[in-house]
Amino acid sequence: MIISSLATGFTTGAGLIVCIGSQNAFVLRQGLLRSHVGLVALVCIISDILLIAAGISGLGFMVEQWPTMLQWVRYAGALFLAFNAFQAAKRAFDTHQSLNPSEFIAPSRKKILLTCLAFTWLNPHVYLDTVFMLGSLSLQYTEGTQWEFGAGAMLASVAWFISITYGARLLLPLFKNPNAWRVLDGLVALVMTYLCIGLLVVPLN
Repeated sequence: MIISSLATGFTTGAGLIVCIGSQNAFVLRQGLLRSHVGLVALVCIISDILLIAAGISGLGFMVEQWPTMLQWVRYAGALFLAFNAFQAAKRAFDTHQSLNPSEFIAPSRKKILLTCLAFTWLNPHVYLDTVFMLGSLSLQYTEGTQWEFGAGAMLASVAWFISITYGARLLLPLFKNPNAWRVLDGLVALVMTYLCIGLLVVPLN
């Protein structure tokens, strides 16, 4: 029963976490640049563990009972995404910019920490997925196995963020070409613009 609950939690968590989103785009770029990858992975993992634990603990009702909070996060997240979409588009069209990880001057640890926290906690969908969705799905389990389900989802988060941060170096041969960085930044700009518009246009349920 323990293995079954863990496995279900792992696959469910992976299905919600492993997707193209603003946070994952940021994490992938940091992994490719080898910029504070340990810090980025740790922040994302700890944040997911806290949010999943909140959902399993029954705090998912806050998402339903306090819609005003979610709306504030929604608009703040949209503004943040719009700014980063602009920055990514600017990098994509900068023909004089070439990003070589060995020559890249990484931003300060504090700046990376704050940016990573913003990509995580200013994303209203993270509350819907981890707190509300996983919290709701855990209700089908007994009190003891709820945390086994949650632990599986947490393990999925750990595996994913370690893979995307430290595994990104496998793609470095491809990104020796400056145009590859421009394509990546162009895709990041499109993804963030799409998510920004989605936050502004589609109401959160």
